[in-house]
Amino acid sequence: MNQSVDDEFYGLLVPLADERLLVPRSCTAEVVAWTPISPMPGAPPWYLGTIQWNGKNVPIISFEAALGRPVPQPNGRTRIVMLHSMGRRLGGGHFGVLTQGFPQLVRLNQDIVKPDPTRDFAANSPVLCALRMVNENPLIPDFDHLEDMIADETSAPN
Repeated sequence: MNQSVDDEFYGLLVPLADERLLVPRSCTAEVVAWTPISPMPGAPPWYLGTIQWNGKNVPIISFEAALGRPVPQPNGRTRIVMLHSMGRRLGGGHFGVLTQGFPQLVRLNQDIVKPDPTRDFAANSPVLCALRMVNENPLIPDFDHLEDMIADETSAPN
């Protein structure tokens, strides 16, 4: 069977400490080098603070900490994936996710990606589901929930 272009999409595998996220390429604005983050006093551990990017203060999160795990320490491979916000609650239109390596562009189709029914996530989790791929089991982030979490902590100034 021939795959049509409509049956395929590009995603970005984002390395975390012990997992990978899979986000649509179209949601990714840019991958930037690690830069020190201005902390947000009183914020929960997953809300690391903000960085200046394209003339705006952009909130940066640790997905690991949003899952209740420790925040990984930045190292020479640490990057920040800048994502377009999907909703309207983040005033700046973007947020960043700390990565533990270089994200990888992948081309996906229904023959490669299958649901992973062995993993279950709580209703308040920032994860929609997990997938099975050839050599990966990435998590699909819940953008709406993540953006609500960020917006509830602070408004991201423009």
